[in-house]
Amino acid sequence: MGDVLAGIQATWEFDTDSVLIRFERGIRTPRLFQSLRERRVPHAALSSVTLTPGKRGTVVLRAVPRPGADPLLEAAAGQLKDGCDPYRLVLPAERETLAEYYADELRARLGPDAGEPAERFLVAAPEAPMRFKAYDGRASFDGDRISFRWFWTGASSEKWKAGDQTFPVTELSGVEWRSPEAFEGYLRLVPRGLEATGPATAEGTGLGGGLGSALCTGTAQSAQPVAARPTRADEDPAAVIFGLGYGPVHESLPFAAAVLESVRRKQTAPAATALASAGRRDPADIAERIHHLGELHRAGLVTDDEFSAKKAQLLAEL
Repeated sequence: MGDVLAGIQATWEFDTDSVLIRFERGIRTPRLFQSLRERRVPHAALSSVTLTPGKRGTVVLRAVPRPGADPLLEAAAGQLKDGCDPYRLVLPAERETLAEYYADELRARLGPDAGEPAERFLVAAPEAPMRFKAYDGRASFDGDRISFRWFWTGASSEKWKAGDQTFPVTELSGVEWRSPEAFEGYLRLVPRGLEATGPATAEGTGLGGGLGSALCTGTAQSAQPVAARPTRADEDPAAVIFGLGYGPVHESLPFAAAVLESVRRKQTAPAATALASAGRRDPADIAERIHHLGELHRAGLVTDDEFSAKKAQLLAEL
């Protein structure tokens, strides 16, 4: 399409295979949008497009992503408020006709799998390195490992006893993020082989409780038996807790999305390598089998056609 649709707090640029969403900077723009800056959303990542009336003389154009297509929304797990939804474009009501045109254009470009969950992330995650300040420690992520450094003023005795923590993403199966805008917000890593023992809480920290946690895990599981992790996030060395002014959405959610994307990518890479390797045979083994086949052919135990067909089959395995 190659057109541009400017709305309130964001601009959408329509390309032949994607939509580039650029967020404006300003005091009225949500800080999450300012942190994201821009996002390219392939048409293949979308399930539908809607246009609805907004508040105070506006209309809202929204691209609805497929489940599993965007690591940011997977990490958020429905906890984002409408005003912080990066897929909403708010426009003045007088631009409704133009918005309808672009909505129809986008619908026409939805893929055949639009109604199905995505098998992998199709929208890029925020890039590492990243860091933010939680209530009980500082979290950092360099793309390969996550580190928690505890604050003596906020960390529980359990975390102090465990010491500062470092987690390679290859040893994780997922990440939980509970919004700091709800009671008992936290970011919690899920090591391989550990399953959720119930909603984690920050009870005892004076930070309150409420909304259920969002669990975003990969598929790899460890066969080794491990001890259950602590139920409370303030006691878990694999978690940092939020509070007033700590772990804000625009810092902790992109962090969680980046970790989740890296975990999924690290899980699928070894599997893909193993699958590719499984389809190939050792050249030395193939040569030995062809040599043996030739001996059978020379001895008259294999016909010319059988020799040629089997030899071609063995060569195809290289």
